[in-house]
Amino acid sequence: MKTRFAVIDTETNWVDQVMSIGVVIADDDTFEPIATKYIIFEAEAAVGGMYSSVMEVRGVDSVTLGKAAAIAAVKEFFAENGVQAIFAYNAKFDFNHMPALQGYEWHDIMRFAAYRQYNRAIPAGAVCCGTGRLKSGYGVENVLNMFGERGYREVHNALCDAVDELRIMKYMGYAVGEYPRL
Repeated sequence: MKTRFAVIDTETNWVDQVMSIGVVIADDDTFEPIATKYIIFEAEAAVGGMYSSVMEVRGVDSVTLGKAAAIAAVKEFFAENGVQAIFAYNAKFDFNHMPALQGYEWHDIMRFAAYRQYNRAIPAGAVCCGTGRLKSGYGVENVLNMFGERGYREVHNALCDAVDELRIMKYMGYAVGEYPRL
């Protein structure tokens, strides 16, 4: 049986509360999306935030729920798809903002994507720390550009961004089990 995992992204409002979450489910063989869910947290979204203007994107189906119902819907989605592992870019941020999901196995995509020893797309002349991590320019947008997606610009819609982060995992070529846990 194929193992399924989730890639998530969150967007926060002006007072640092999660106002939306995007989830893409993939299998560990193809790293292709199997299912997606995009939830807007009703009260938190009403506060507004830097990326409120892209909360609703053409072609992205969303549901708006209260916080408790939103968390329950995400957990149900994980259960329906047999998900135990969550991946995120800069996972510590999402982990800290989603305490109700901290019981899952969390992995950080950035821990490979930002390091020369793991990411073959990092240019030879890129300035790195002694650890091999790029000193700057290791956000999702920059990394996808390194992989040849010239001119790519991040949408900052939680579901679109989660799909982008899954694409980075596919480019990287590492098995799900190779990514470090939080």
